[in-house]
Amino acid sequence: MIRLILVAIFVVLFLIFSIPLLIFEYFLGKFNQSAKDKSSLAIVNWAFRCVLFLSGVSVTAIGEENVPKDVPVLYIGNHRSYFDIVMTYVRVPRPTGYIAKIGMLKVPLLSNWMKNLHCLFLDRKDIKQGMKTILSAVEKVKSGISICIFPEGSRSTEPDTFLPFHGGSFKIAEKSGCPIVPVSINNADQVWEAHLPRIKKTHVVIEYGKPIYIKDLDKDQKRRVDDTVLAIIKEMYFKNKELV
Repeated sequence: MIRLILVAIFVVLFLIFSIPLLIFEYFLGKFNQSAKDKSSLAIVNWAFRCVLFLSGVSVTAIGEENVPKDVPVLYIGNHRSYFDIVMTYVRVPRPTGYIAKIGMLKVPLLSNWMKNLHCLFLDRKDIKQGMKTILSAVEKVKSGISICIFPEGSRSTEPDTFLPFHGGSFKIAEKSGCPIVPVSINNADQVWEAHLPRIKKTHVVIEYGKPIYIKDLDKDQKRRVDDTVLAIIKEMYFKNKELV
């Protein structure tokens, strides 16, 4: 329980004491949005690294050279833990927004930082609102912001299983022309979700696959791009099981 207590204390203190930073970031964005993006990325990156340190999480990252550094991308990953976001965010090379559940908007201060990081909020029960979120993500990518989404829609709880990918997520890459980077995450649920409420020292393996450009796919591959990406993630996941 000590790790959970330390993480909880750190997160609460960070959110409270970062209020002046949020105010500073607000005015910085009025004059220089690029500087605000870089500043917010650095601040939250530091906070997430502290959370990982306090949690005792170690990460082996494979294939980071596959992530294009000169253009925004759409990260597509499997989802087993809230820590998926923490562990992947500290590795992004450029400002990146995550697509989160709309309920996160109700969390004060945290939602402010998420907006600073270009996160978008999705209500999967409202199809019209969901399409607006996807279109907003397209505009983010066109402006140079990478997007990360876990298209299973919710966390898979059964060991070594994957929920079906929601095809709408891939419209972001289709309409923006950005590359898709498949991301497999092994053992993330062992940090916390597998034994709530304790946080346990855990080794996690993250692999980044080679980028996929929808424009390079044939008609049938474009129609089934969700299945193609899921198959790639599964292959990486099961290959890396022996590394955790």
